[in-house]
Order: sequence, then C-alpha cells, then structure tokens
Amino acid sequence: MAPDRETRDRTPTGATAATGRTRHRLDLPLPPRRRMIPEWDPEAFGRLSERIARLLGTGRFIVWMTVVIVLWVVWNIAAPRDLRWDPYPFIFLTLMLSLQASYAAPLILLAQNRQDDRDRVNLEQDRKQNERSIADTEYLTREVAALRTGLGEVATRDWIRDELHDLIKELDEWRHHDGQLPFPAVRTEHPGQRDGGDR
Repeated sequence: MAPDRETRDRTPTGATAATGRTRHRLDLPLPPRRRMIPEWDPEAFGRLSERIARLLGTGRFIVWMTVVIVLWVVWNIAAPRDLRWDPYPFIFLTLMLSLQASYAAPLILLAQNRQDDRDRVNLEQDRKQNERSIADTEYLTREVAALRTGLGEVATRDWIRDELHDLIKELDEWRHHDGQLPFPAVRTEHPGQRDGGDR
C-alpha cells in the first residue's frame, strides 16, 4: 500500500534525513524571526529626515532658536536663585545645543544623500531622453536629406513651364522656317465623332 501524501511530505529524505533537520517548504514564506534590534521603515525615516533638514535650513528655525537661547540666558541670570535651573556657565544649555547638533548633522547628511540619489536618477533619465532626442533628430535629418534628394528628381511646375515655353519657341521657328511641323499633326477626335458621324 502506497504511503499517504502527507506522510511522504513530512518524511525527510537524502541529506536532510542524515542531518536530522526538517525540510522547509519552498512554496511557503518563512515565519518572521524575532530580532533584538528594532526595525524601521527606511523610506519613512528618510522622509522624516528631509522634513527636519528643511526645517533646520529655514530662517524661522534660526529666529526661534535665538529667541529660546536669549530667554534661557536671561532667565538664568535675572531670575531668583531658587528658580534658576542652569546657572552662569550654562552647562545644560551647552549640552542641549551639542545634542541638537549631534542629531542635526546626520539627519542633514541623510537628506542630502537622498537628494543626491534623486538627482542621479533624474540625470540618468535626462541622459536617456537626450539620447532619444538625438536619435530622433538624426533620423529626421536623414529623412529630410532623402526628401531633398528625391525632390531634385521631381519635375516642378517652373521646370514644366520652361520646357513648354521652349517647345512653343521651337514650333514657332519651324513654322516660320518652312511652314511645316517637324512631326505629323496628331488628329484628336471626340469620342462621339468616330466614323464621321455624330452621336
């Protein structure tokens, strides 16, 4: 009796049976692993860094930062001693500014890297677009050159008019010379006047 399909799928064979490991199915995703390091979305983090970099690069941020520093210093100098939280060397203010700078610099660099990546993609697209435009221009140039060459062999209205004027002059010269045409006259008949009768 043939073994059941489930039993056959669960039974390890070959190198897997020798090592004692269970065989993983390739048609199913692996279960998520728990990691000690926290995970984050790089795209969302990059967008946040760009927003912060834009804020840090504005005059509004500089004005508000100056106002906060001035109020901090004035309060810690003019306020009563019991209400001062950062006396004269302003160590806590220095620590806060250093902390802000230590976070602002990497965020600005991250935003610049993202902008560089976007510029690189835009330059690549512009380069491809320029290549396509150059190829189209070269194709159109070849087509125009072929049209000019073809038009050089086409009879124009002025050329036909000049040829007709030359023929008329030759006919006039033959008539005045001996009164006869250089070729027999061609008789044109109306379709209704054949055999000498009218229809």
